[in-house]
Amino acid sequence: MTIQEKADKAGMLKKTGQMNCCQAVTSVMADTVNIDEVTLHNMASGFAAGMGTMEATCGALVGANMILGLKTEGNGTVRQSRELLTKFKEKCGAVTCKDLKGVGTGKVLCECENCCRNAVLALNEVLGEAD
Repeated sequence: MTIQEKADKAGMLKKTGQMNCCQAVTSVMADTVNIDEVTLHNMASGFAAGMGTMEATCGALVGANMILGLKTEGNGTVRQSRELLTKFKEKCGAVTCKDLKGVGTGKVLCECENCCRNAVLALNEVLGEAD
């Protein structure tokens, strides 16, 4: 599956309500890390709606960062995490769930399914992996 196909699948998993944003991203990237999809699914379960408050970091970005940490085995992850956050923000317009959903402003910057797509794409850019 190409990275675009993974990104689209993550968006579809969220849009159809099958998974939260964090789970959708970790699910499509499960084949790239040494943790089974069920464990990733369970780990990601608490990161819906900005950790349940909409005040925290978007779950899709959290999921991408989880995969980043696993793929880098913690080596240089903080620097790459910063890069991931920057790329995600460029694509989506913000990084907190509340800001992305337009809570308080009424202006939605990025729908959840697009946050999932963009998180997968941004992760791939940071890792510099080819399709």
